[in-house]
Amino acid sequence: MFLLVGCASTTISLQEVREFADASAKLGGYGELSNRFRGTYAREQPYLSPAADLLARETDVKRRAVYDDFVSVQRTVVLYMQTLSLLAGDARYDLSAQIDELGNGLKANAESGLEQRHVAAYTGLTRLLTRVIASGYQGRSVETMVRDGDADLQTLIDGMLTLTRLYAKTNENEKKTVLGMFDIEIPFSKKAQDRMLVTLAKVHYMSKSSEYRLLDRRYDLAQQGLIKVSQGHKKLRENLANLSGLEIRSALAKFASDLRMIHNAMNDKPI
Repeated sequence: MFLLVGCASTTISLQEVREFADASAKLGGYGELSNRFRGTYAREQPYLSPAADLLARETDVKRRAVYDDFVSVQRTVVLYMQTLSLLAGDARYDLSAQIDELGNGLKANAESGLEQRHVAAYTGLTRLLTRVIASGYQGRSVETMVRDGDADLQTLIDGMLTLTRLYAKTNENEKKTVLGMFDIEIPFSKKAQDRMLVTLAKVHYMSKSSEYRLLDRRYDLAQQGLIKVSQGHKKLRENLANLSGLEIRSALAKFASDLRMIHNAMNDKPI
């Protein structure tokens, strides 16, 4: 849906700003990694002992309880970048429906690493987005959006990096659980009648090992992408007085290119 409003931004070309914001909105597959974190128990359950399964089910309940909060952080950063892209372009789309998807708030969680400063930044950025989008972007430019949003955005990206490290650690524990069972059981299966079973187990082990290697790479790429978004926005904030300058335009183009490469690398294989 188009909104018929005037462009509040400057008259200079903001193509590089728009391309950087569009590339940043993809955030390196963070959403897929969040989904994988939530689904940890379903994947590891067949490999668990009864005692380990009881603890894992309790942990699964905790993961699912915080999942919506974790995704709300991502959605807020994505919506900020989408809004920034619109302010840097000529078209106007109604993003108000996405405001309703952000959730009612964010809670600090010691186990995940989300702190009160992340909660405050989430509140600040969602309020900014609500004001900007509800007003139809009137009176808003790239400069004012970046100036008002940078501090909270940087804090939220820090929160996403913290969560990505949690996802990676959870995946590492899952890998140890799954592959560890094979490491223990296969050496003890030496009977002739177990040959077919052992062969199938080894094939499965190889497949899972390859899966986890790919995932290790994805967690690294996700963190690289978030750092690029943070650095690019900081660069933009530092150069608001000269957005037409060759240096800032070249820098933003490079950040956008790097983010697209990271996004493509993460989508080489389905997660």
